[in-house]
Amino acid sequence: MPISKGDRMPNGTFTRMGDAGPEFISTDELFAGKKVLLFSVPGAFTPTCTARHLPGYVDNATAIKGRGVDTIACMAVNDVFVMAAWGKSANAEDDVLMLADGNGTYASVLGLASDSSAFGMGIRAQRFSILVDHGVVTQLNIDPRGAFGQTSAETALKQLA
Repeated sequence: MPISKGDRMPNGTFTRMGDAGPEFISTDELFAGKKVLLFSVPGAFTPTCTARHLPGYVDNATAIKGRGVDTIACMAVNDVFVMAAWGKSANAEDDVLMLADGNGTYASVLGLASDSSAFGMGIRAQRFSILVDHGVVTQLNIDPRGAFGQTSAETALKQLA
């Protein structure tokens, strides 16, 4: 069963690219005392994720943060090097924290993993967005497989109004 509105975010660890290379960031570090908009994509450099999903958050980062969000974070079941390269190619580095869930562990803990083996991609995360306020889910959006819209930056802005 997937995580729900009102639930506390489960404990976990991501990898991000730091100044000296890959570094771990715990969910406590990410969510404690902050309002975080975490969105997930099925894969870095995939068509919809690259053309629409991540760019929407980059383009709307100032407006989203202006509505009280401390951190915008993008999660994908990719390795930290791919996530860093994707963030750099999308000019997301200053606006969106790029988080690697390399083994899909956190996506599974959230109940939002997706089997994309039929497409040669293995286990991935569903396309979702979660607004987390001090570790508690206050908004959850999940797009159906193959769809995009409910998890967009534009939808997040409407929900933050």
